[in-house]
Amino acid sequence: MSIQYEAPLADSYGVADSFPKDFGYGEEEGDIEDSPTPSDSKPRILLMGLRRSGKSSIQKVVFHKMSPNETLFLESTNKIYKDDISSSSFVNFQIWDFPGQVDFFDPTFDYEMIFRGTGALIFVIDAQDDYVEALSRLHLTVSRAYRVNPEINFEVFIHKVDGLSDDHKIETQRDIHQRANDDLADASLEKLHLSFYLTSIYDHSIFEAFSKVVQKLIPQLPTLENLLNIFISNSGIEKAFLFDVVSKIYIATDSSPVDMQSYELCCDMIDVVIDVSCIYGLKEDGSGSAYDKESMAIIKLNNTTVLYLKEVTKFLALVCILREESFERKGLIDYNFHCFRKAIHEVFEVGVSISRTSNQPAGTPLLKTVALNGTPRSTV
Repeated sequence: MSIQYEAPLADSYGVADSFPKDFGYGEEEGDIEDSPTPSDSKPRILLMGLRRSGKSSIQKVVFHKMSPNETLFLESTNKIYKDDISSSSFVNFQIWDFPGQVDFFDPTFDYEMIFRGTGALIFVIDAQDDYVEALSRLHLTVSRAYRVNPEINFEVFIHKVDGLSDDHKIETQRDIHQRANDDLADASLEKLHLSFYLTSIYDHSIFEAFSKVVQKLIPQLPTLENLLNIFISNSGIEKAFLFDVVSKIYIATDSSPVDMQSYELCCDMIDVVIDVSCIYGLKEDGSGSAYDKESMAIIKLNNTTVLYLKEVTKFLALVCILREESFERKGLIDYNFHCFRKAIHEVFEVGVSISRTSNQPAGTPLLKTVALNGTPRSTV
């Protein structure tokens, strides 16, 4: 496998100095009892589930680059933590990590305020444990949230499936899916839709699942997918992902089906690019950036496949999969990419201008334009 890598230039523009630990999102905010801040108006993703189901581990691995093995030493969450995710042009929300013992009937728990500003609710179920109690809590949680805000996207992560066989995974997912929907039908909540994902922090399944969740909160998604379809059809590219470099969540992809192996290859390529850049792309004193507007990489695999990465914005990267014969027309691909990159920036600028006319702070991404119930308002 050969790697061609163009080192970042010195005039970087404000990305953190190193990727693995420091190149992450902001520090966690305090618990929910803190005084409200302007960021509280951002769309929220709630992480809920029973104790020790893996909620905090998911948050740390996806958004704070923690090694899965390090999560074994995390203490159990005993209060609600807010984590501000606002580093990307299109990913701009809060993660609220709930302790497993939250009591909805506690009068001090203002569930109406919480659910009314929520874009997505992720309920985590430990697949290696007896999930009868988890299903009961799932039903209580989503039914209460649905009555407050029917626009919430309800996601169920069937978690810790790394310890199960393939047959056991499928059977567990089928059983949880059936029981959860039966409970909703018995409560006359057939309109409430649950999405189910098999996840583990020890592989890329948790990143893929979170990608699907985040995409539902991005009003620009149809525009981004359309741009990607036009780009690959005119460039001879087989598959393209628009990645948030920090979290390795893909913001959008083209309309062809996502192959898990291809997604893993692209994730690994981002790691390679940042690792190489941290070693060879920074100045002697360690200053500079691991990822900037000159970042680009080409990896040629031994099966005539080429991986091609280009910077789109300071937090987004386009990663493409194509054949060597198609890559011979690199000039055409680069020209098409220039047009694609320009279009992406125009989409972002539309969001900024709409935010300004809405009396929101300058530079606010479109995702922060929300309806009264806290769900994104589709404006593109």
